[in-house]
Amino acid sequence: MRLFSPSLLSRIAPFSLLLSSQQSLRSKTSLLRSNRVFFSDSSIRSEKETRANVMAVVEEASPSRRFWNEAKRKEANFALLSPFVVALASGGLETDVFKIYVQQDVYFLKAFARAYEMAEECADDDDDKATISMLKNAVLDELKMHNSVLLGWGVDPAKETTVANLATTRYCDFLIATASGKLDSGKGAGKIATPFEMTKIAAYTVGAMTPCMRLYAHLGKELEIFLKQEENVSHPYKKWIETYSSKNFEDSARQIEELLDKLSISLTGEELDVIGKLYQQAMKLEVDFFHAQRRIHSSVVPLAQYLNPKSKLVLFSDFDLTCTTVDSSAILAEIAILTAQKADLAEGGPGKSLGDARASWNDLSTVYTEEYEQCIENLLPSEEVSGFQYDKLYKGLKLLSEFERRANARVIDSGLLRGINVEDIKKAGERLILQDGCRSFFQNLVNLKQTRDLDIHVLSYCWCADLIRSAFSSVGCLDHLSIHSNEFSYEGSLSTGEILRNMESPVDKLEKFKSLISTVCSTTKSDHMSVYIGDSVGDLLCLLHADIGIVVGSSASLRKVGEKFGVSFVPLFPAVVNKQRQLDKDEVPVWRESSGVLYTVSSWSEIHAFLLGQ
Repeated sequence: MRLFSPSLLSRIAPFSLLLSSQQSLRSKTSLLRSNRVFFSDSSIRSEKETRANVMAVVEEASPSRRFWNEAKRKEANFALLSPFVVALASGGLETDVFKIYVQQDVYFLKAFARAYEMAEECADDDDDKATISMLKNAVLDELKMHNSVLLGWGVDPAKETTVANLATTRYCDFLIATASGKLDSGKGAGKIATPFEMTKIAAYTVGAMTPCMRLYAHLGKELEIFLKQEENVSHPYKKWIETYSSKNFEDSARQIEELLDKLSISLTGEELDVIGKLYQQAMKLEVDFFHAQRRIHSSVVPLAQYLNPKSKLVLFSDFDLTCTTVDSSAILAEIAILTAQKADLAEGGPGKSLGDARASWNDLSTVYTEEYEQCIENLLPSEEVSGFQYDKLYKGLKLLSEFERRANARVIDSGLLRGINVEDIKKAGERLILQDGCRSFFQNLVNLKQTRDLDIHVLSYCWCADLIRSAFSSVGCLDHLSIHSNEFSYEGSLSTGEILRNMESPVDKLEKFKSLISTVCSTTKSDHMSVYIGDSVGDLLCLLHADIGIVVGSSASLRKVGEKFGVSFVPLFPAVVNKQRQLDKDEVPVWRESSGVLYTVSSWSEIHAFLLGQ
């Protein structure tokens, strides 16, 4: 159980609005993380919220930043975790593959330079023309670098005739079509007669070119860390990484972003939407470009392809705030309050029931928050530990398990969950907003079941599994996964107020996890790989017992508890690159359970790219 903060009920959207749209709840997610923010005082939280608000205002004023922030959460991860980029980062990318990549990039950069020329012709401001000219010259310098690489391999770029692959051709055609004013599958914009129409085409063109610059700068910075590791003093792709991680390239990326923002000022909202779509399409084409660079040897990504086809993949996921943007306890509380409101109306108007219900939920939340904070402090070791101390962690989390059971008992005894209609719960589940990328991940995961032996399980503290079932039914995945959670008790269609308490604590989750894995071992002759995705202290034991434990989000309490017991939190991408190095040396990469190492991601797109690929 994860009760919401006491202030939530006065600020959360009414359930009647929830049934039509939960968009207003997305911005209130931070209010629901009562078991995550105990280690930051209110002043720190206020400072973080202020910074976040300032950044939101800045982002709203800058289309380029808004477009990139969305792409960084989504498409950019599919480029970063592509087999080509991972192998390039590891240093194990085959020279022949890199050579083909350079040749394809030379072909593309010629089209890129041509698009700059066309944008320069459309721009009506001398400063804009000068900026575009400088950016074009930077591309020509990049072409010279590529040509020097080819000459070093004995290839004369002047005599070499490169046949563009399909991904390169599509990308080049898209750029030239956009710069020609042809949008929507090649339909022209008609005769471009006025300076404003010309400037608009320049803005569209720059919008389609900006993603390439920003993505390469992003990749360069992400790969730069591998040049600083002692064993990579002579990294074979050092020059490539240094080029795209350099200040000069970052300056060029910022320059085109600033130009995009400037050209966007006079555009309508509809025209800005066009640029947003062009930006997204260009980013997808860039990702396709990287995935089209085929490796000769094996790659550790995507994991589903790397694993032995006969191996069973068993995926586990938490639900609340791992999959969702809103904690289910807040949803169920709001439904309970709405139920009390209906009772008041049935009796002739607002009365005691609504006020009592809201006050009771606030009281329960206050007690939960205070006791949870104390429980966390009590389970932490008084002295620094040496190395990973699983047994001590398990013992500490048993204290948390006892606390969670007491908290659930208080909710049941309060009677506040009595009388809730199951149809209201199902409607809320159908409209529950999932984290960005979560929906598409599970949909693609289900598609994978057609070609791979795969089990999918959701393990959750949620009081009512009907809410989870409705959420995944709306995604179209309900028939392909198993949900393990608590259940409401009903008389007819109304809840009795009792909870069938199947899963209340980290220990309960672990026991169910072990039981499911044991079943796999007893019924499957081949090997298996387990992956657990979670976000909180309640997931910690399962995360550690899985072959691969993936932490999504940035829970302060999870990190504090984990680190106090010697758990290491490692960003996923560097970990994948290290596994690729092992594979490049003909070693077998090992993802070890109970190793004390967990892998962190900031979004579901990272998980998707790592496990399933593009």
